[in-house]
Amino acid sequence: MSAFQGMWVPVVTPFHDGAIDFIGLHRLVSHLLEKHVAGIMVCTTTGEAASLSRQEQLAVLDAVLQWVPAHRVVMGLAGNNQIELLQFQREVLQRPVAGLLVPAPSYIRPSQAGLEAFFRTVADASSAPIILYDIPYRTGATFEQATLLNIVAHERIVAIKDCGGNLGNTLALLASGKVDVLCGEDIQIFNALTLGASGAIAASAHVHTEQFVTLWQQVRDNRLAEARATFFQLLPLINLMFIEPNPAPVKAALALQGLISNELRAPMQVASATVIARLQGLGNLAR
Repeated sequence: MSAFQGMWVPVVTPFHDGAIDFIGLHRLVSHLLEKHVAGIMVCTTTGEAASLSRQEQLAVLDAVLQWVPAHRVVMGLAGNNQIELLQFQREVLQRPVAGLLVPAPSYIRPSQAGLEAFFRTVADASSAPIILYDIPYRTGATFEQATLLNIVAHERIVAIKDCGGNLGNTLALLASGKVDVLCGEDIQIFNALTLGASGAIAASAHVHTEQFVTLWQQVRDNRLAEARATFFQLLPLINLMFIEPNPAPVKAALALQGLISNELRAPMQVASATVIARLQGLGNLAR
């Protein structure tokens, strides 16, 4: 099995007056490490990678690599221009990273054969392990089960971030033993872990991080009644984190903790006053 176990956080990218706030990023990453997360994923959906230039993405990665051991850092690698994506992959791989988180090309909606070819090409070109990111409601690309199983047979595709919403595919991946399955839908974390997922990539785990880590440990140790109770304690937070487009509620919660500023890049908008009031109503957001 791969090294991708436990609770990983797809870290937000803090901004200040439109620019990346590296001081805030350092403060946030240090906070997450203190809470014993398995690792940090940068330039993901939650990290607003789509609104960052390639040079900004590399700057974020370089900064995080100064603060986090390389074996605990995964870089998001997304794009629908395959030539440009492979060029950027080469730049990223000049750095030491634990792996690359790679979704299907968005907007294009390639065929099943096209999806297989794309991931084979990216994996063949990679010196680092690949985590396939299955998230059809963002990419527009839906994997058939046979396609997924063919793709994960590649020796460098070692894990999957499962946001596909297809239980049959999830079960087939778990049964295959070919990859680690990392739950990418926070509301499914308890279900996925009890079925055999090796961990999760959870935006909600920016907040009450220690409880998310505890949840994974409880399932790992077969303390399922305790894990179930922990999950239900986290459920109101999880639901609130996705009531508006990610990462607006997450950034609002982190701002309430004093960790970062509550700023996103357009066209993303900050969380509404209603969401902020509900976050304050949850209480216990102290660092």
